[in-house]
Amino acid sequence: MKIYLRLLGYVRPYIGVFLLSILGFLIFASTQPMLGYILKYFVDGLSNPDASLFPNVPYLRDLNLLHTVPGLIILIAAWQGLGSFLGNYFLAKVSLGLVHDLRVQLFNNLLTLPNRYFDQNNSGHLISRITFNVTMVTGAATDAIKVVIREGMTVIFLFASLLLMNWRLTLVMLAILPLIAFMVGRASKKFRKQSKKIQVAMGDVTHVASETIQGYRVVRSFGGETYEQRRFLKASQSNTDKQLRMTRTSAIYTPLLQLVIYVAMAVLMFLVLYLRGDASAGDMVAYITLAGLLPKPIRQLSEVSSTIQKGVAGAESIFEQLDEPRELDKGTVERDSVKGRLEVRNLSFTYPGTERQVLRDINFTVEPGQMVALVGRSGSGKSTLAGLIPRFYHHDTGEILLDGVEIEDFKLLNLRRHIAQVNQHVTLFSDTIANNIAYGDLAGAPRADIEAAAEAAFAKDFVDQLPKGFDTQIGENGVLLSGGQRQRLAIARALLKNAPLLILDEATSALDTESERHIQAALDRVMEGRTTLVIAHRLSTIEKADQILVMDQGCLVERGTHAELLAANGYYARLHAMGLDEPAKADIT
Repeated sequence: MKIYLRLLGYVRPYIGVFLLSILGFLIFASTQPMLGYILKYFVDGLSNPDASLFPNVPYLRDLNLLHTVPGLIILIAAWQGLGSFLGNYFLAKVSLGLVHDLRVQLFNNLLTLPNRYFDQNNSGHLISRITFNVTMVTGAATDAIKVVIREGMTVIFLFASLLLMNWRLTLVMLAILPLIAFMVGRASKKFRKQSKKIQVAMGDVTHVASETIQGYRVVRSFGGETYEQRRFLKASQSNTDKQLRMTRTSAIYTPLLQLVIYVAMAVLMFLVLYLRGDASAGDMVAYITLAGLLPKPIRQLSEVSSTIQKGVAGAESIFEQLDEPRELDKGTVERDSVKGRLEVRNLSFTYPGTERQVLRDINFTVEPGQMVALVGRSGSGKSTLAGLIPRFYHHDTGEILLDGVEIEDFKLLNLRRHIAQVNQHVTLFSDTIANNIAYGDLAGAPRADIEAAAEAAFAKDFVDQLPKGFDTQIGENGVLLSGGQRQRLAIARALLKNAPLLILDEATSALDTESERHIQAALDRVMEGRTTLVIAHRLSTIEKADQILVMDQGCLVERGTHAELLAANGYYARLHAMGLDEPAKADIT
């Protein structure tokens, strides 16, 4: 109930439209007993068609049953139609707005969550939450509310009419309500438990499909089609089995409830015939008709339990994400510009939820405009160190200072505006080349600046050869471009950002010689006048570094220039002898 009430809290901005829809359902529900009363007059009119409909009402006592009953039926139908339109249309408007708001809030929330959240949750389940789970909530927010309001009011109006007609008989009917409530409660618990399992299974389906689509080249290269087919079949079958289990629960529970209601109706009919008294035939027919109208709305109200429980289970997972703490930002310092002096003091780091220390007592200083290279085997902590500078993770031990200010003291967005990154795995978006270069804060940059950045990154030559130049759509993650071309666009993006601090994380690894030559020239240009942190580049870049930091198992084991470290004949010299500039032959990235 707490979760459902929180979900309904999203209706608040649409309260006026919501009340209008309730009015519509109120009109619709009021027509049900009217039809029962019309039937009473019709049956009474069979024996005396000229009898007055309203014998005790002045001005209306001349209206006889023969002329009035058909007209009233048409009026009731029109009144019911108006109520149905108002209820359905305006509730749909509320619910679609609610789902839109929830989906947008969920997506916007994703953009504020810390890195560790994405490390701990796979993308398939996150996507499934925005699509499938929100759809479940739609059912709870639309169909369920519609049924609860419309059928609930219908039941109330019918019971009120039956009490007015014969309160003794109606109290007999009310005796079965506790049994109905017990059955609905038992079924609700089952529906909710099964619905949670369905959502997890649906997340697995999305996850497998997403991985296969993103890695289709690897799947085809290594003959993984059969394996992926089996994996997807297993995930989909699991989801189907859980859906079927829920359907079976509903299929058993609904007829049982209907049987209970009709047993009560049978008892009621026996009592009507047995205790008829002096009631007219019309009274009895009207009473039985109104009582006969009750099972349908009661059955629909009982069935709505599964829809609500699906929605509650979906809302629960959504609110879990919305309640996740945002990316930590306690910073207060904002700088329009920084010189780029980077200082790391006594830095140690352990990933949240783990015990192994990834960095141990790191100390170094990079002066503005200098280039520092980080070298070491895989798992030595190079990329972790690079990830701490833009605060993708938060350090608890030691300090990282930018222009003498601890990076945790900067406002997060302001800190990241002073840092540009080029990674080995380039991320491009399904958009134009121009929009990929001028992305995020850079959006709206003059076309001349975009073209200048592309030219400086040695990307303009290949862009000009494309059909629409900078307005060419490049597909998902730049699938229509080569690896070298994608890398040059990432460098152009960094150039356009013109940040004083540059982090290059294996930006030339695994590229062909021609691409590397272009990119190396682009990197030389992008590093001019910027403080640069380079991770495990090939020898041609590393030997130019003002300082090389050699890392092993989270510790700085050596530091110095290329010549100094070779002369020392230590750890770096051994890496160099193994072929530092041939990553395919040496495990140094």
